[in-house]
Order: sequence, then structure tokens, then C-alpha cells
Amino acid sequence: MSRPARFACYTYGEYRRFEEATDAKHEYLDGQILAMAGGTPEHAALGATVIGLLSEQLAGRPCYPLSSDLRVRVQATGLATYPDVTVVCGPLERDSEDPNATVNPTVLVEVLSDSTEAYDLGEKFAHYRSIPSLREYVLVSHRARRIERRWQDSGGSWRSEVAGRGETVELTSIGAALVVDAVYGRSPVTSGL
Repeated sequence: MSRPARFACYTYGEYRRFEEATDAKHEYLDGQILAMAGGTPEHAALGATVIGLLSEQLAGRPCYPLSSDLRVRVQATGLATYPDVTVVCGPLERDSEDPNATVNPTVLVEVLSDSTEAYDLGEKFAHYRSIPSLREYVLVSHRARRIERRWQDSGGSWRSEVAGRGETVELTSIGAALVVDAVYGRSPVTSGL
């Protein structure tokens, strides 16, 4: 993620118009429009595989996965961004200022990359956990067969667990699971990880 020096301050409306006029994706935070890093074939394959696996499991149920083309707005902090996978349960709730952004994800998935890993693990998660509907945050490694699941327990604290080769990540909030070897083994691009 590119974080340029702060020269201009944009309104959210200006950001929306900017996004509609370009093919590239940008985050918005504190009046700043920030370019998002481009993806690799591995990144794209992992995101697509997670969507495919979740789509199969959630078919006919009230929860459904959406691709990185969907903007998520964190109303408490003002962040607007594009998670790699967003799972919504029930009707999609749109941001009052932005009909192309949802505000009610149940699960968010980020595929890590060299340029975004620290941000996705730290600052971005700090934004995400302020979303009232969010129950689970999933981080898919781009280097090895490793998936981290963060979830909010009944007391409101966030917990974490990591699964590797031969293991499964249970997404309890949506009644689905990600088998680590299936996530990495479905595409020839990622089968060597």
C-alpha cells in the first residue's frame, strides 16, 4: 500500500467520484486517497479459491461471499477499502454516503502480500474490528500453507489461531470451513506452496 505524503485532503464524495473515474482501486482514510498494491498471480488464485470454496459451502444459505470488487466502509473510522473476500449474512447493507460500499460484513478475508502484510495484520485489523457485524477475520499467507483466523469471543475479546498443512480453519460464524490444503492445492499457481 502506497502512503504518500499528505498534500491534499479530499471529502468522501470526491473519493467516490475519483474511484468511479479510474480502473485502479484506492483506499480512503482521513481525507487521503491511497493507491492499493497490485496483486500477483498467487494472490489472485488464493482469493478466487477462497471464494469458490465458500460459495460451494454457503449455497442456498443466507450468507454469501463477494469478491474484492466490493468496497467495505468502516463507519467508525472512515476507512473505505476492498478486502479480498467479504462474506455478508442477510441483506447487504449499503453505506448511507456510498451505495457501492457495504457496512455489514460478517467475515473478511485478506490474502497477504509483501507490501501489505504488516498493514493487514495490524492497522487494517484495528479498523476492521470496529465493524459491529464482523465476527471473523481471515489472513491467508502468500508464502506458505498458513491461514490465520481471528474471531471475537462471547466476551468481546479478539482471539487468534493458525492452521497449516493438513489442518482446517472452522469459520463458526457462517458454518463453513477452509481446509488449508484445498485452499493452496486447487490452483497450479499455488500448489507448490
